[in-house]
Amino acid sequence: MTGPAGRRDAEGRYDVPLTVAEPGADPARANGHRPAAAADEPDPAVTDEPVAAGSAHPAATEEPAGGAHAGREPAPPGPAVPDRPGDHWDRKVAAGLAFLRRRLSGDYEVDEFGFDPQLTEAVFHPVLRLLYRDWFRTEVTGIEHVPAEGAGLVVGNHSGAVALDALILSAALHDQHPAHRFLRLLGADLVFRMPVVSELARKSGGTVACNPDAERLLGGGELVGVFPEGFKGVGKLYSERYKLQRFGRGGFVSAALRTGTPIVPVAIVGGEEIYPMLADIKPLARLLKLPYFPVTPTFPWLGPLGMVPLPSKWLIEFCPPIPTAHLTDSADDPLVVFNLADQVRETIQQTLHKLLERRPDPFGP
Repeated sequence: MTGPAGRRDAEGRYDVPLTVAEPGADPARANGHRPAAAADEPDPAVTDEPVAAGSAHPAATEEPAGGAHAGREPAPPGPAVPDRPGDHWDRKVAAGLAFLRRRLSGDYEVDEFGFDPQLTEAVFHPVLRLLYRDWFRTEVTGIEHVPAEGAGLVVGNHSGAVALDALILSAALHDQHPAHRFLRLLGADLVFRMPVVSELARKSGGTVACNPDAERLLGGGELVGVFPEGFKGVGKLYSERYKLQRFGRGGFVSAALRTGTPIVPVAIVGGEEIYPMLADIKPLARLLKLPYFPVTPTFPWLGPLGMVPLPSKWLIEFCPPIPTAHLTDSADDPLVVFNLADQVRETIQQTLHKLLERRPDPFGP
């Protein structure tokens, strides 16, 4: 019987196993011998330094299981690579091109009223954001009173010669609300008879201020905005600022009652000062078929520059909602409708007084 390959000692025992060299390999290395040139070099595993009792020899220390780096602290992450100066604009250009591609290919949705949420978020709201955030320095409070989901009727005061307060309200609500809800504005017939303005109003979510449209939107769970003062509020003189006008016949209340929708009053301070209306040239308004022709400190004296709004300080506060689900059977009761409309009006008026006390300087910080 043949034993393992190796060398015999004096007693014939195999003490050192022999390794069969591969073809072409150095036989000396194959049997554990170093070349002659390296024979005089000290073995790194051997040291002349004494080793303390009970301690392991450095050469005998084994690597922990799992590899040479197991158990070591991971290397700290390297420094974050900052964006290059052009990265921000590169992303904006890429987003803009993607938006144009979707528009040209028709890859966007429009509802039955003509509302285009993609266009509103990408084009309309960024422009309005510059106004309400930077120019008017708007502060919004009570946003928690606006429903996170489902229908809601937001009722506000109107002012400013131009209905800019409605647009500012819709953009501020969308940005500040946790659910980023869109406000579907109800506008006067005149808005939807103007060629360009009508298209923009439809695309941004507006529709005619009539009960059938309002009820369809509310029935679909939308958040609807209405300004019951109408042109009486927008076209009042500066001497009557922040004095609410009559709310009409209360059609908005009937729409809320029929759908059981909560009413959220909202008070807006700041719109009266953007175009302080000093006079109304009624003959010229009739000639142009307009509800009024405003005269302000800058218009018409400065021409187109007179349309630049003054940088007043804005405050917007949403009041606690008024429930209507328990009054759905009273939608056609004139007394119930009148009382509820009056409650909404008084809530807004009192909130306006409170906000005006918080803002003593119309053009302050």
